[in-house]
Amino acid sequence: MTLLKTLTKAPGAAIFIAALSLPLPALADDRPEITVAVQDIVTSGALDVMRERSNVGARVFFSIFESLIDFERQELDLPQKPMLATEWRQVDDLTVELTLREGVVFHNGDTLDADDVVFTFSPERFGMLPEQMAAQEDGKQLFTSNVSGVQGKVPPPEVAAIYKRSWPLLERVEKVDDMTVRFVTTQPDPTLIGRISRYGSEIYSQQGYAAAESWLAHAQKPIGTGPYKVVRFEDDTILELEAHDEYWGGTPPIRKLTFLVVPEVASRVNGLLSGEYDFITDVPPDQIDLIEREAGFHVVGGPITNHRLMVFDKNNGAMQDPLVRRAITHAIPREAIVDALWGGRTRVPAGLQWEYYGDMFIDGWEVPEYNPELAKDLLAEAGYDGEPIQMRVLNNYYTNQVSTAQISAESLRQIGLNIDFQMKENWQQITDPSDGKRAIRDWSNSAPFPDPVASIVNQHCQNGGQQQTGEWTNEEFNENCLILERSMDQDARKAAFARMLEIIEREDPGYTVLHQNAIFYGKRQDIEWEWSGLQSMDFRTENFRIKGMQ
Repeated sequence: MTLLKTLTKAPGAAIFIAALSLPLPALADDRPEITVAVQDIVTSGALDVMRERSNVGARVFFSIFESLIDFERQELDLPQKPMLATEWRQVDDLTVELTLREGVVFHNGDTLDADDVVFTFSPERFGMLPEQMAAQEDGKQLFTSNVSGVQGKVPPPEVAAIYKRSWPLLERVEKVDDMTVRFVTTQPDPTLIGRISRYGSEIYSQQGYAAAESWLAHAQKPIGTGPYKVVRFEDDTILELEAHDEYWGGTPPIRKLTFLVVPEVASRVNGLLSGEYDFITDVPPDQIDLIEREAGFHVVGGPITNHRLMVFDKNNGAMQDPLVRRAITHAIPREAIVDALWGGRTRVPAGLQWEYYGDMFIDGWEVPEYNPELAKDLLAEAGYDGEPIQMRVLNNYYTNQVSTAQISAESLRQIGLNIDFQMKENWQQITDPSDGKRAIRDWSNSAPFPDPVASIVNQHCQNGGQQQTGEWTNEEFNENCLILERSMDQDARKAAFARMLEIIEREDPGYTVLHQNAIFYGKRQDIEWEWSGLQSMDFRTENFRIKGMQ
């Protein structure tokens, strides 16, 4: 007689069987809910890595998405490490083959395979036919002002342009078998592994995208493989994530993770100290002591792989003369800005480069010296006649942005420039060329992988943001861009990079570097958490723990 039959004949069997049919009580989930107060979540209204190209987007995307290859987030000089791919090899000069990780589950319950990777880099995702993708023109990136108006499955036009900028030599991604893919380039690419690991290479679910009613619907609730999934997103207000408990890297340590927009620094600081927030971002250095004087709180952070720039439009008014732009580069008191606004917690770097470039770093290069008298002489040589020069600034998108801009504007006035200082509400207003008077604006440039291509090419060459917005171009510079991006001769690449710095930072200025950016986070002291120079906030199990909790 079976056990079930024995039980059904026993006294009280009906009660016992009925009890078996009752639902079991839900197990208690004692993981914490964590709130992070930020100055902004995204700048575009979309959680799409091919549309949102910002420091703030980089902060939240690491919780939602993952790429095939990644970096050690706290030790950037270490080699790349496996992520959604467990191994990779160079098949030939044009081909890299990657083996996918088994058992990776997307937020919608689908399991990762080669079809998802192929889709992520396919024309379908960018709303184009294959022949349109191949014919996509360089340098044509027209930004929509508000993605809320985008209809249907076709993304806004800049998405395809960003793809072209990110993958200029990629011919296709092909499926070898269910768990193997190949990246095939049109010619040898010295930066292919770096590109596969960079922000913008995150893998999407093919079925998740197909199931969304529109590009915008998917862009505001995307399907990734990260430890947290999107449950609520309201642009300029809140991003609410919950634990993805089927995450391949282990059960996420946080039950609900909320990024809340709190634009004012004082409100973020007060909210942290009152217990309303567990973390706050973009703490100005003058607030660090205030936070750390309070028991139970401290501040972490420091310089990141991002430099603050002043960017020039060479097409309008007095800015057409390179002598005027050269004068500006010599008028900025960079060291005084670092000392006064940052308390020495960051630095003036060696131009638009980072030491973690390794052998590609140009030793001995420096930003233009602070020399107001030289700046005045250059203006006199240019015959500057007092014409107004617009300077456009956002309200503290970057830490200390307004204060930095005010010091810079006053320094430019001291050498005789008539600065028209204009506060703007968003990036579309900052880059708008319609009045024909765009001249100086704020920006920053990041280096998401250790090669100059990651920054100077990505931001300032033919497909880069500055040339695509029509602010600046230079024929010799662009010729060297192609060498840096495509040559397999490392000496030739380094020489091209050095020449590019000479052109764009000295001879025909397109920007001038102000300082290396830094980010400081205020947090509860009982939370053990490491910050990253890549700007991402990592809330995986290995990087988050509350003291005293198992």
